[in-house]
Amino acid sequence: VFNAQLYTQISYEKSRLDALVDSAADGILILNADHTIERCNIAFEKLYGHPRENIQSKAHAEIIRWSRRPEGLSLEEAESAGWPLTTNAYLYVEGDLQRPEPPALPVGITYAPLLTEDGTLRNVIATVRDITKFRNAEQIKNTFVSIVSHELKTPVALIKGYVSTLRREDAKWDKAIVKDSLAVIEEEADHLAAMIEDLLDASRLQAGGLTTNLSDISIPVLAERLSERFRTQTDRHTIVVDFPAKFPIILADENRVSQVISNLVSNAIKYAPGGEIKISGQVRPEQVIITVSDQGSGIDTADIPYIFDRFYRSDQAVRKTKGAGLGLYLAKAVVEAHGGRMWVDPQPGSGARICFSLPRSREMG
Repeated sequence: VFNAQLYTQISYEKSRLDALVDSAADGILILNADHTIERCNIAFEKLYGHPRENIQSKAHAEIIRWSRRPEGLSLEEAESAGWPLTTNAYLYVEGDLQRPEPPALPVGITYAPLLTEDGTLRNVIATVRDITKFRNAEQIKNTFVSIVSHELKTPVALIKGYVSTLRREDAKWDKAIVKDSLAVIEEEADHLAAMIEDLLDASRLQAGGLTTNLSDISIPVLAERLSERFRTQTDRHTIVVDFPAKFPIILADENRVSQVISNLVSNAIKYAPGGEIKISGQVRPEQVIITVSDQGSGIDTADIPYIFDRFYRSDQAVRKTKGAGLGLYLAKAVVEAHGGRMWVDPQPGSGARICFSLPRSREMG
């Protein structure tokens, strides 16, 4: 009877342990003292991309292979250095895990030793966590710091330089020089203000979305007003507004939609050396589509999947213009906050075309 009760208790504990291991969100490997894999859970199967039958009984070094030198000692290196000395001697290593099917997966692995009473290593429990999100967050943070240190510092330095020059008491400047200097100061101050506003919008978006103040707006009227402003900023481009008659009135945030169109037109001016920039519209049964196109070199195919990402700037953008890589990211967020979407319409050899849709509200009378 005692043995039967003991067997029942052991069976229950084993079932409970099985449930705990297999329900864990992180991958778990249980290694024997010789580093053969005694067991792996469902989460590790999914991370690795192979069923457990192809993992269990294999050597640890055969399954855990790094695409490049990991951060921290590998299990084999640590053991050759005397690990573990105590039961609580946890080991952590971080790197890119090679899998049967690429790409490699960023993971952090924590090894916990299980020792016998006499201190002999019996098992090693390896917990494998996907750290892709942490890696991406770290990259975004580093990019943000780089942008702030460079893009914000540059206009501040220019403003300070011009102000210091104009304040020199040992020189007298004629009105033309003073006027040109003040124009540069104003331009750089506007650039600085726009950059700060973009960074604030990005922070607001990350904290819970952008707020919209909806009202009835006429996209053609708004586009014409913006185009008049941009025509004074370039003599190399012809800015055209082309909308069908009786274009529907849209329920939207006028300031935010202005921000979107302004960003697209501004980008066209920056990247197209000249030619026509067209703001056009199409009407669909449940939405309207607004397109801004130019006659420049277009958007490289390799950049298209990433141009709406936060802080992303193509090689061409980095070479030619200032910026933080937030304009298209914020424009897309504004459009999506209205229930629309934004995309690139590839037109090889005919410049860049970026489109966005907005839901219709009611027809013009």
